[in-house]
Amino acid sequence: MTLSVDNFTLFQGEHQLFGPLSFTVSHGEVFTLMGPSGCGKSTLLNAIAGHLTPPFHFTGNITLAEQAVLPLASNERKIGLLFQDDLLFPHLTVRENLMFGLPKRYRGAERQARANETLAALSLSEQADKLPHALSGGQRARISLMRMLLSEPQAVLLDEPFSKLDKTLRTAFRQFVFEQIQARQIPAIMVTHDEDDVPADGRVLHWPWPTSTVDAGSSHSHSQEPPSC
Repeated sequence: MTLSVDNFTLFQGEHQLFGPLSFTVSHGEVFTLMGPSGCGKSTLLNAIAGHLTPPFHFTGNITLAEQAVLPLASNERKIGLLFQDDLLFPHLTVRENLMFGLPKRYRGAERQARANETLAALSLSEQADKLPHALSGGQRARISLMRMLLSEPQAVLLDEPFSKLDKTLRTAFRQFVFEQIQARQIPAIMVTHDEDDVPADGRVLHWPWPTSTVDAGSSHSHSQEPPSC
């Protein structure tokens, strides 16, 4: 299972933000993109997920498991998103939030059983019937991640997922996220401003991003100051 971005060039109206950029993320890998605000990091993730809106547009191709995703609607791409905000439904219990993430083939009691199993694995069974506002920040972050993973994505996009947690929670949750991705052997792309977020021995691209193909297993780091976008 690999996620590939080929000759991707991003535009905001008539202005080219970056590209062409090409890279491939292998199964179980977290590939990191770093750059200043406004350079197009989150917009790239939106394009991959199928949520890009005007005035942004792009040229290039995106494939997942060697299949083109651009012809597919966003809900058909099997790509999960994790943001800096947990985005849990405030009116649903913790269990109901997890059940919401499950594919439709899980029905009735099976949906509740899957949610309960997840809560037990997180040692959060006692929180099952609480609303999200009653949880700690770290608990909400884990529930948000697991709700996304219960949807059984074939790739994951991480948009500054640790930035709103304090240092202690950030370190623990970051490790938890990487372990879950590795266990499921799915490719992941992360955008962040923090070097500490990059996995040990992980590949990272610093702005300005190269316009040539980024080979799997290589690492790129530029010492120059990133320009404003």
